[in-house]
Amino acid sequence: MKRVVVTGGTGFVGANLVRRLIGAGHRPDLLVRPGFTSWRIDAIRDDVTIHEVNLGDRTSLTATLDQVRPTWIFHLATHGAYSWETDPAEMIRTNVVGTANLLAAGLTAGVEVFVNSGSSLEYGRQDHAPAETEPGCPDTPYGITKAAATALCVNASRSCPARIRTLRLYSAYGPFEDPRRFVPSLIVHGGRGVFPPLVDHRIARDYVFVEDVVDAYLRAAEDTSAEAGAIYNVGTGVQTTVGEAVEIARRVLGIAGRPTWGTMPPRAWDTHSWIADVRKARVVLGWTANRSFEDGFTRTVAWLTGDRALRERYEAAWPRAADGQ
Repeated sequence: MKRVVVTGGTGFVGANLVRRLIGAGHRPDLLVRPGFTSWRIDAIRDDVTIHEVNLGDRTSLTATLDQVRPTWIFHLATHGAYSWETDPAEMIRTNVVGTANLLAAGLTAGVEVFVNSGSSLEYGRQDHAPAETEPGCPDTPYGITKAAATALCVNASRSCPARIRTLRLYSAYGPFEDPRRFVPSLIVHGGRGVFPPLVDHRIARDYVFVEDVVDAYLRAAEDTSAEAGAIYNVGTGVQTTVGEAVEIARRVLGIAGRPTWGTMPPRAWDTHSWIADVRKARVVLGWTANRSFEDGFTRTVAWLTGDRALRERYEAAWPRAADGQ
């Protein structure tokens, strides 16, 4: 059993990673912000240790890690990944200052592995699948701050013995995703026989199932062969448009209605081309996403419909009055 620290462990991807770590025999230490939301970890609360600490408070953060003495740190805490998180100052505090403080505190505590969560938005809008070696042109505050955090990790790796890795995540989905996001909204509305508000059907994503993402985190933590500060794209290498995703939902859920396109305004990062170049992850980490979008979507439907309390939580995020029922 390793001493493992996870930031963002009460979030979507983090809660899935924490469950996998517990299943592997670890007891993760979760660094959570004061007033954190706990619903994703309530069922596993007895299997983790909670530390309420602000990543902006380097003194408290250093004291906490000095006490825990982690072997691995998985850094998933972030701000700005959701369309309703729009404050650039908070993105800087969490994504840049928080990462800098966590790196410094972790290295002081003697951490051996630090896995940082990057974003495909570090590349900006591209008309192809960018490789990790290509210079990014981020064009959103979130992408800019995540690129800065990645740069901090690469720079730190040049002068320390810790293995520092960054995973640039594409569009993760699956169990415990925020109910307001696209895939959960498709499932909730589809269960009512209708479609949710939708953007242009040509908008594209590289959707990667969260269990595959967790696999990548664990592979990155165990990776000893890559260069210092290695960066890996985490996606499927397959682009799926919103229109294609809706057709899959229609088939899986048996939705009889028809979608109405353009009923949701476009987001700042929407594009018709968004796909991962996953060659490096495949060659160096031996990692490949194993689930197609239809497979992952079907698994997510089964997960959500199989738990009444969770289903009610997701239903509550989309009141029936919004779809005329």
